[in-house]
Amino acid sequence: MKRIIVTADDFGLAVPVNEAVEAAHRRGLLTAASLMVTAPAAADAVERARRLPGLGVGLHLVLVDGRPALPPETIPALVGADGRFRADVWRSGVAIFCSPAARRQLEAEIRAQLEAFRRTGLRLDHVNAHHHFHLHPTIQDALLRLAPEFGIRAIRVPREPALLAWRATGCNLFGRLAAQLFQGRRAARLQRRLRRAGIACNDWILGLGDSGQMRAERVRGYLAHLPEGVSELYVHAAVARWPGAEAWPSDYDCRGEFEALIDGEAMALLRRLGIERIPFAALAGAAS
Repeated sequence: MKRIIVTADDFGLAVPVNEAVEAAHRRGLLTAASLMVTAPAAADAVERARRLPGLGVGLHLVLVDGRPALPPETIPALVGADGRFRADVWRSGVAIFCSPAARRQLEAEIRAQLEAFRRTGLRLDHVNAHHHFHLHPTIQDALLRLAPEFGIRAIRVPREPALLAWRATGCNLFGRLAAQLFQGRRAARLQRRLRRAGIACNDWILGLGDSGQMRAERVRGYLAHLPEGVSELYVHAAVARWPGAEAWPSDYDCRGEFEALIDGEAMALLRRLGIERIPFAALAGAAS
């Protein structure tokens, strides 16, 4: 059986992102969105989500390259002089691994973001992390400890099948193989830990090597090559670009990714192939 979760990341980052999420869920493929609770347009995102009861809204945990929920002075091991999380994922990961103080501050920040999500009143569909930082074992440990308290029933596994993704898109074979070699083992380990803990997860992720370039033809390619099981296809969609420090990289075709979500050919292909669209909450063990 083939099932697909179609997720928009960075919900709440900007109003054009939120507009894309709402339109793509009402008119297109989108089944889920990952909310940045500390982002500039988070309140607007929550307001829209309350109008979309079928949308699975999860927490997009921000621990690098973004704003914290806690006052910066309480988490000095995690933030820079500007009060934001550092953008360097590698250096941040090493600091967390090596510093007991950083680990304590990290868990406090994770708790604060989960509490902020709880205050929205939205049902927690899933959890993932900005830049897939939840592959870090310390973050995994914290999420597993906090799961019973906050009702975490599903977590993204960023495990992309490199050869299938290449066949679906026809591009970037060596980059996909390198990514699989670098993080495939860590993603598989996360998947095993989640299943042992009774937390639902996807079998595969699609789009890992296509960030900012998930246009309609690629989405159709992925649907045509969808593997058995549960796949998550994720995008960075917006109806338009926006200025400022929070903007996505200039090479991201965010409008193209939005148009892919409302593409009539993709919708028809999905129906023809009998692929079921679901949020994370539909997975066994994830439904309340």
